Amino acid sequence: MNTILHLGLGSFHRAHQAVYVHQLRQLGDTGWSIAAGNLRPDMLDTIATLQAQGGAYTLETVTPQGERSYTRITSIDRVLPYQPDLAPLVAVAADPATRIISFTVTEAGYYLDAANQLDWASFPDLRADLAAVKAGQAGHTLYGSLVTLLRARMAASAGPVTLMNCDNLRHNGERSRSGLLQFIDALGDGPLMAWVDSHTSSPNGMVDRITPRPTPEVAERVKAATGVDDPAALMGESFIQWVIEDNFIAGRPEWEKVGVDMVDSVDAFEEAKIRLLNATHSCIAWAGTLVGYHYIHEGTQHAVIRRFAYDYVTDDVIPVLHTPEKPCPINLPQYRDVVLDRFSNPALADTNQRVAMDGFSKIPGFIAPTLRERLARGETVDSVAMLPALFLAYLQRWHAGDIAYTYQDQAMKPEVAQAICEAPDPVAAFCADATLWGELAGDARLVDAVRRARERVGRFVTAHTGVSATAAA
Repeated sequence: MNTILHLGLGSFHRAHQAVYVHQLRQLGDTGWSIAAGNLRPDMLDTIATLQAQGGAYTLETVTPQGERSYTRITSIDRVLPYQPDLAPLVAVAADPATRIISFTVTEAGYYLDAANQLDWASFPDLRADLAAVKAGQAGHTLYGSLVTLLRARMAASAGPVTLMNCDNLRHNGERSRSGLLQFIDALGDGPLMAWVDSHTSSPNGMVDRITPRPTPEVAERVKAATGVDDPAALMGESFIQWVIEDNFIAGRPEWEKVGVDMVDSVDAFEEAKIRLLNATHSCIAWAGTLVGYHYIHEGTQHAVIRRFAYDYVTDDVIPVLHTPEKPCPINLPQYRDVVLDRFSNPALADTNQRVAMDGFSKIPGFIAPTLRERLARGETVDSVAMLPALFLAYLQRWHAGDIAYTYQDQAMKPEVAQAICEAPDPVAAFCADATLWGELAGDARLVDAVRRARERVGRFVTAHTGVSATAAA
């Protein structure tokens, strides 16, 4: 039996990668199983439940028409308990049967700046992790933990292993590999560097499925529909997609049998998904929060918010992704419409809180590339500028303590965000932030576009709430 060791046993992994392995096993291909755990003491109740259930759980899927179905997922054979020394993870990583180490740590967990360099200055937890690993302790960032696991595998002569990124990060295999190698270089571990270079591969991949945070209502519906009392039940939309570059150094499951696209290059799929889906999702979450909505479908069904998202894709994204010189193999207008229909699904009850998080990594990752490319071509950016303007308005609300939920952002330095909001000219301060904008920071064209868009956001919020967008700020 071959093993996939997965780091980050959250909802998305259980509604996506684990489902594909489960489907293979249902076809009779039982050559692969999953062992999974977390790098930090997160989700302890869910982990305990999964351990008690032998790794099995119920997945509820919901169509845009509200039809629900239930599947018992049994591909996770081992649920690994959290320990500060990561010993359970290390033991699996050092096993020759482990052929793939995969991970979902969210976009902000990679600590990369606009030049794809590890941002040591901005992230004290990254510096602390480096110091811990140098002192012989286990690491708990992605890079520190991978060093801990791969050192053990190298010492055990356990053979090559694929490092498979399953996060919404552009060029996710290449970039996470670069971050890992930079971390190893900072450690000064030459033997590990050489081993990783010759014994690992890092395919790029694109993943897609909306997976809201589980609520008690999901378990209640599962119990009513199946008779199973499952506190680890979760829900996802019926749509699911996975595109992976076929670059596996130690073998892989035959995922193509269950609908995974195994390709030479994931670039076109990745760009379409990140810009048309991920950025649009954030746009709707920020705008919906500003007018008092709780759920994504509420904002998507709001004519003005939907138009913000539609115009952003139509006016600014599609023209840079599909050109006469480089036509896109995807029907982008059709993809746009499918995405908006998915977001409109009230049965998902996907929250603005979940989608709005991590704006300080989503602006540079999802939104800035379109602004940069449009400006480089001398083209207008009025529609795409609405997205950072919505985030700035959202940030000002957060600064004033006027967001109805806790905002989470691993890449945000609170003091920097507070300074932006307190600046005499918040738009200029926001557009000058190098973490958000890289080489575009301070560009007069960016400042002008966001300033005009910010005025539109203010009028939108006032018209739909009767309150000035900046009143609290």
